[in-house]
Order: sequence, then structure tokens, then C-alpha cells
Amino acid sequence: MSDSLDAIEKTEQEWRSQLTPEQYYVTRQQGTERPFSGAYWETTDAGTYHCVGCGLPLFRSDTKFDAGCGWPSFFEPLDGAHLIELEDGAHGMRRIEVRCKRCDSHLGHVFPDGPPPTGLRYCINSASLELEPDDDK
Repeated sequence: MSDSLDAIEKTEQEWRSQLTPEQYYVTRQQGTERPFSGAYWETTDAGTYHCVGCGLPLFRSDTKFDAGCGWPSFFEPLDGAHLIELEDGAHGMRRIEVRCKRCDSHLGHVFPDGPPPTGLRYCINSASLELEPDDDK
């Protein structure tokens, strides 16, 4: 998968044909999957998590931790330049939304209550991710 940050733009019909209905809801309509329901919330497999929309690598499994919130949580992105962080005032809350820099897919939110060394918790929807397992098994 390419690490190029050239923007990917698709029509809504192209997105709908590429993504499952849940992936589309989360990534294109800023939805959220139910807690404790996603494919990766309790996964401990080693590998790299990529954006489901464009394949950009986003998080390594060795930065994933159990935050007890029901969504995959990471304390550090693979490359911060691969993410966009935006203020999100929806639902009467003040949060920071996290999006993929290449395809503008909604991924989740980042909170300042994570573990060391960053103190951050990237709370990411499983539906926005695809895990590429490490080959050294």
C-alpha cells in the first residue's frame, strides 16, 4: 500500500461501492460504531492499522492499549502527518476529530487521557481501519 499523501477524491457512489454500509456510515458520514462491537476493539494481533478508505498506514499495534471504552485505542499514530485533527462541537461536546489526511475519512477522536509516553488516546472506529498483520509469524 502506498504511503503517498496525494489526496484521493471519489464520488459518493464510488465510496458506497467500495465500503460496507457500516464503513460508509463511519468514514463518510462521521458516524460511530457501537462500543464493544467493532472487529478490532480487543484485537491483540501484531501489525499495522491502515485507513479502510485509502490504505494509508495510521497506527502500529504496539501503540494499541485497552482503554476500556469499547473502541480500539492507540497512544500514538504511526506518522502524525497522516492525520488531520479538527475541532468537533457535535452532540454538545468539545472534542478533537481525527481524519485520514489522504482520503478525509472520519476515523474517530483523540483525547488527552491516554497513557505515557504521549498522554493521548486515539479512540478509533474499527470500521475505519484494516489491520495488516506482521509477516514474521
